[in-house]
Amino acid sequence: MTLIYLIAGEQSGDAIGARLMEAIAARRPDIAFAGIGGDAMAERGLTSLFPIRALALMGLLEILPRIGELRGLLKRTVADIEARAPDILVTIDSPGFTLRVLKALRPAAMKRAHYVAPQVWAWRESRVKHYPGLWDELLCLLPFEPAFFARHGLAARFVGHPVLESGAGTGNAARFRGRHAIPADARILTLMPGSRQTEVSRLLPVLEATIRLLPNRVVPVVPLAGPVEETVRTRTASWPVPPILVANTQDKYDAFAASDAALTKSGTSTLELALANVPMLVTYRINPVSHQIAKRLIKVKYASILNLLLDRPAIPELLQYDSRPDRLAAEVHRLLTDSDAAAAQRQGFAEALALLRPPSGSPSGCAADAVLSMLRSRPNGSSNCLASPDETTVAVP
Repeated sequence: MTLIYLIAGEQSGDAIGARLMEAIAARRPDIAFAGIGGDAMAERGLTSLFPIRALALMGLLEILPRIGELRGLLKRTVADIEARAPDILVTIDSPGFTLRVLKALRPAAMKRAHYVAPQVWAWRESRVKHYPGLWDELLCLLPFEPAFFARHGLAARFVGHPVLESGAGTGNAARFRGRHAIPADARILTLMPGSRQTEVSRLLPVLEATIRLLPNRVVPVVPLAGPVEETVRTRTASWPVPPILVANTQDKYDAFAASDAALTKSGTSTLELALANVPMLVTYRINPVSHQIAKRLIKVKYASILNLLLDRPAIPELLQYDSRPDRLAAEVHRLLTDSDAAAAQRQGFAEALALLRPPSGSPSGCAADAVLSMLRSRPNGSSNCLASPDETTVAVP
């Protein structure tokens, strides 16, 4: 049986991997899967080599104390791949881990695809010189990435962003309010502190303080990410206004539909909220030492993918030292009371999301076709998504 080995190192990669598995299985039911993933990939039949929460780290100083553990996981992963000898290895995002796996396997004969391009266009562009030979296919989520990698002599393919298939914009507001007994006139604020322990540890106290400073009472809602669920439950239990904790995907999307605004960390969550048309404010904090290092290396103007795509600050960003409860509360209050500001954001959402669509078909379908083409077997059904897209509509940052 043909075996595809997949590696996802965090929750967003788990969701991407699950959709890819589903698209591949629809085309080739005979294919088996192995590797590393989370709950979403497990639902599609993957037995993970170890829990992905072990890899969900962020920040230079946060990683250092666990270098020994991470090296052990790397060796274990490489040994498992070599023992299983898959037909294709698909690494998904998490470059700090996945690219090390690819490097360790460089002499191997198996086909390799990396899904979600490393964001070297944002910082440390010099790392590109280490990439030749690591993969056979680079599958990009953002339309400007193939042009960037082409400048460095690396072929890359834009397959579209799988968040478009998430269903984030299909929630039911009335169902959410009814399920949680929320009055029709109550204002709902969704808070998204992240899926990594380091993210939620830094952001939750700020979010609590922000809610305390809002001039009008809101109903806070916090969607739970698997790797940090217990941490969020514990740390929000003592909030003066206990948030509604949302544990399943459909309830999260219903919460989006009912939300008047959102305060979120940067990342894929901004795209989910955009699909649901929720006006938002983006914030983020990392270790101060990591921040000092990062700000010398980062080249792009914005943290939000939406702002990067539009090349303008359509979504307010209050990051690091600007991520203060007083400033966050003032901006959230503006979003809740200024209908023009909310409408301007929604217009920006439509523009940005249109740029994330693949040349044809679905993003996961395009990625599946690209992976299956590496097996030299034609997937069932035809697809034009392997054609090169027009990359002139979005400038490379």
